[in-house]
Amino acid sequence: VQLQASGGGLVQAGGSLRLSCAASGSTFSRYAVAWFRQAPGKEREFVAANRRSGTTNYYDDSVKGRFTISRDNAKNTVYLQMNSLKPEDTAVYYCAADPNLILSSIRQSVYYKNWGQGTQVTVSS
Repeated sequence: VQLQASGGGLVQAGGSLRLSCAASGSTFSRYAVAWFRQAPGKEREFVAANRRSGTTNYYDDSVKGRFTISRDNAKNTVYLQMNSLKPEDTAVYYCAADPNLILSSIRQSVYYKNWGQGTQVTVSS
């Protein structure tokens, strides 16, 4: 599956953005989907994931209560709604997907086979 991320931009602290990740080329509903982010000089880190539609969403503690991952299988798209943004949320955000991910690996980027190109999110203070 090919992934195309969009929706990043510059926003003030406290603001909101919605990222989108459009998938093509496969049956998207079967895939586990996730968002990761990477700030300058830091390693890529887990943000949020969903293994299957209708199942539990998983979040890093730093974004819990502020970010929401959702998916629209009819549109082959996964979203990340980001509210109450903070300057420390500034990073390049990547969407990822994998058809065979087991639950214990859902927070680990190395297990995702398919990646989007990344979209920059900048939060000013």
